[in-house]
Amino acid sequence: MSNVLEVSGLRKSYGKYEAVKGIDFAVGENEIFALIGPNGAGKTTTLRIVATILQASAGSARLDGIDVTADPAAVRERISYLPEEAGAYKNMTGEDYLRFMAQLYFAEKPAQEEALRTARDVSGLAGRLTDKLGTYSKGMIRKLLLARTIMTRPRLAILDEPTSGLDVLNALEVRGAIKEFARRGMSVLLSSHNMLEIEYLSDRVAIIHEGVIHEVGTPATLKERYGAANLEEVFAEVAR
Repeated sequence: MSNVLEVSGLRKSYGKYEAVKGIDFAVGENEIFALIGPNGAGKTTTLRIVATILQASAGSARLDGIDVTADPAAVRERISYLPEEAGAYKNMTGEDYLRFMAQLYFAEKPAQEEALRTARDVSGLAGRLTDKLGTYSKGMIRKLLLARTIMTRPRLAILDEPTSGLDVLNALEVRGAIKEFARRGMSVLLSSHNMLEIEYLSDRVAIIHEGVIHEVGTPATLKERYGAANLEEVFAEVAR
């Protein structure tokens, strides 16, 4: 399996504080790879570097061989990023928002319409897409934003807490959509505090603590290595 993303010796400092301390990992074709750890471990910083929002202090991250620092524009054409905290235009309807985003992503009308069809399907908001976003719940906004993230069928989707604010049923729908798009060829770099979600979604997991990756493996391998019943117990042991 070839790698879509390769991260090597990645470091990020804020003044004297080093948030990420020389980490290495790779995300393969069609793989859902999770980066998990406690608050302040360096997860979101790493995701933002890969998403070309932050610049690394040292090391490299390459998407299909393209360095995210040297050629961020080319990387942005191949990725989509859903941050943990994100909003949308409250005076637009859901349909107008998705159409607006499709027009930003694609110049050709057929590509725009295909992206819209994908987004409508992923969002599960068919009955509410004609309503203004100001009337949406937090969970509905999250589903809309996930649909916007996936609608471009990116080479790599970067998802920070993708089901934040969703109830159990909606979260299950969203997880199913993520797995389906991974089967169709989309790779995923994921972060979540929900260990049940991580176990269900991820092909492999990296546990980061204090800016250092301590473990990488499949959920089953990590549970066996630590004699744990679930990934929460592994997480607690590593991050202790």
